Amino acid sequence: MKKNYFLLFLLLLASLSGKAQNAWKNVQIGGGGFVSGIITSKNDADLKYARTDVGGAYRWDAANKKWISLLDWLSTDQTSYFGVESLAIDPQNNNVVYLLVGTSYFNNGKTAILKSTNKGNTFTEIEVTSQFKAHGNGMGRSNGERLAVDPNNSNILYCGTRRNGLFQSIDAGLTWSKLSGFPVTTTSNDNGVCFIVLDPASVSGGKTQIIYAGVSQVGGSNLYKSVDGGISWTAVSGATTSYMPQRAVLDSNRSLLIAYADLEGPWNGTEGKISKLSSTGIFTDITPAGITRPFAGIDVDPTNPQRLIASTTSTWWYQYTTPGGTAVYGDHFYLSTDGGTTWRDLVGNSGFSFETNGCTWVTGQSIHWATDFKFNPGNTAQVSVVSGNGLFTCDDINAVKTTWKFDAIGIEESVPLDLISIPSGPLMSVIGDFDGFKHTDVTVFAPQHAPTMGTSTSISYAGGNTNKIVRLGEFMYYSGNQGATWTKTTAALMGQKGRAALSYDGNTILHCPSGATSIYRSVDNGTTWTTCNGISISDAIPVSDQVTNNKFYVYDQPTGSMMISTDGGANFTSAGNPGSWGSKLIRTVPGNAGHIWIAMNGGGLKRSIDGGLTFTVPSANVTAAGSVGIGKAAPGKTYPSIYIWGTVNGVTGVFRSIDEGVTWLRVNDDAYEFGGTGNGNFVIGDMNTYGRVYMSTVGRGIVYTDSDANLGISDNEFKNDTQTFTLKAHPNPMKDYVILELPDYTNGTLVNIQVYDLLGKLIKQDMYTVSNNTVTLFSDDLSNQHGVLLVKVKTSNGKSGSVKIVK
Repeated sequence: MKKNYFLLFLLLLASLSGKAQNAWKNVQIGGGGFVSGIITSKNDADLKYARTDVGGAYRWDAANKKWISLLDWLSTDQTSYFGVESLAIDPQNNNVVYLLVGTSYFNNGKTAILKSTNKGNTFTEIEVTSQFKAHGNGMGRSNGERLAVDPNNSNILYCGTRRNGLFQSIDAGLTWSKLSGFPVTTTSNDNGVCFIVLDPASVSGGKTQIIYAGVSQVGGSNLYKSVDGGISWTAVSGATTSYMPQRAVLDSNRSLLIAYADLEGPWNGTEGKISKLSSTGIFTDITPAGITRPFAGIDVDPTNPQRLIASTTSTWWYQYTTPGGTAVYGDHFYLSTDGGTTWRDLVGNSGFSFETNGCTWVTGQSIHWATDFKFNPGNTAQVSVVSGNGLFTCDDINAVKTTWKFDAIGIEESVPLDLISIPSGPLMSVIGDFDGFKHTDVTVFAPQHAPTMGTSTSISYAGGNTNKIVRLGEFMYYSGNQGATWTKTTAALMGQKGRAALSYDGNTILHCPSGATSIYRSVDNGTTWTTCNGISISDAIPVSDQVTNNKFYVYDQPTGSMMISTDGGANFTSAGNPGSWGSKLIRTVPGNAGHIWIAMNGGGLKRSIDGGLTFTVPSANVTAAGSVGIGKAAPGKTYPSIYIWGTVNGVTGVFRSIDEGVTWLRVNDDAYEFGGTGNGNFVIGDMNTYGRVYMSTVGRGIVYTDSDANLGISDNEFKNDTQTFTLKAHPNPMKDYVILELPDYTNGTLVNIQVYDLLGKLIKQDMYTVSNNTVTLFSDDLSNQHGVLLVKVKTSNGKSGSVKIVK
């Protein structure tokens, strides 16, 4: 099955209008996740890609020295594609790139080959789930590459799979068939065929004949070779069976260099080796002398087969000392200039110099899980290595003391788990692995919470005392100064992680640990804890009323009951029932006592204005809502803005309402879906900037947009419209004209078209006849207008659509 998707770049809109209208950006964190592979072009020094285990794929922007995300267009039906298991560039055409994508625990393991013919700007989706499944976040995910393009024939590709053997395509990736001659289907560690390497010098009949395949197993054959273009395969004689191959690369002498470890990685290995297999079939052990650690990264200088680099993985040896005197431990990197006979440890006993590249939170972080290590083919003094927290580059590995800089600018791969926007205060987050951050400016890197504790699952502030914050992970910390300093609670928690809430005055803390059915309360900042009475809900999320002190709410998802406490959580009773199986993450409203919003998933959106006793549906047009959040009120409004990730009039996305949920405006588009709200499952409006909304992702960090409201265009321009449609425009930017594409039912009818400028001023309004489902606007009709314009179309039956164009 093939589908085409477009990665829409809105940089032109930003340059013409002074701000990126409806472009979604990242709250700047930097890295934050495992970059599982670096793939470089053989003949373009500026072209390289990074693949990640949960955050999609990126292309290097050499001019701006940053990475560009390629998969933000993924829908909720494609969330699994953020796990990129392998990536391959066509050696004969740098414009063509392929991705093997899929994650076992999203979308039932939906898997595809994504093909681009323009370096990742657009993709064709070739779903292969029925033939094989990828798991971009599985063990062995940094092995590779499993996906390879024949260097002598761009129509031929190979794909190693975890459970189904080896596949081949002979039509440039559009269809795939299993190679019956390959002897291995799966392995006990569920990692299967872990790399494919083709020998470009072995061409015959227009295709490469010699192919090597690595298999992720020990105790049996794990390196295979074909000399007939993949038809038949034999185990390579003399290959080790004590270790399993991780990665391999072919040098210009046609020798295969292989990194081995005892387990698949990236974190579980304990020992390994490096081998060289000559073109005549002779193995040589070229492991650095005295080093028995697992190896994973391996590469060869494309201009000098004697010059090799290799990296350990799952190794915790000294790397450097922070300015504060803390020693940091991680992997080591090796350079050989004699084909592996001898090696230089690039870290050594004295360590290396560490550069944050402006991302200050990485100070004290190690380079670890260094499972891929690559030369820059255009400057082989420069190398890059992956890490569990991003990617690092050394500009001169020939230096006496090497310097490694954090080189993940543009890569945002954190997994956001909770977020608060404090009125007249900062934005504060908690994320997986790396605690979270306090942002006073979301466009620059921010300090990490300290003390650190790793994965943190909850952060909350007191509505009536916004200086009081509590954050939760393995431990619980509280702050009385918005995170300037933190104090660890003294008593042992009744369980780790989960969710916590503060009473309106900040004097009471409620905590439901992960996996627990009880909620615990403390009135002395965690010095003592007691069990809340009258409530037993698994993984409950307590929420405080934003006006009434000591009032808490908990939604019981299976029964639909809204549980309420009016005595600081000491006792809970059942109140109203909005229905079962909504989102546990309910929202209360600043300045409005008893106001509750609840996203009911397939049941739409509901609200209460009487403290959870009764619930109403503000709009029947909202047919699904996965999450709901509150933000600053619109200009001229007193009630806060409401945001949802949901479905309105059949369209799924992020929506905003400024009239208490009666009407809705979509604030994202199909280019910015991010696979939905991910693990954190939140959309949250900024409490200080109207129109700014934040969204969690499965592994693309915290994303946000600033609304069109800044243009002065009202959300309610079509306030009475009950139905909308998608309006498309091309070419955009317009030239002498722009064609508007309308739904089929409009053909032959009259439509009203309105054009607004940046300030929301109506500059043109007229009736047009729809012909072949299109209307053409000419540049002369919009004389003296330049930059971003908003075009709105209203049909005779009251439906409407809008689109921004550039003139």
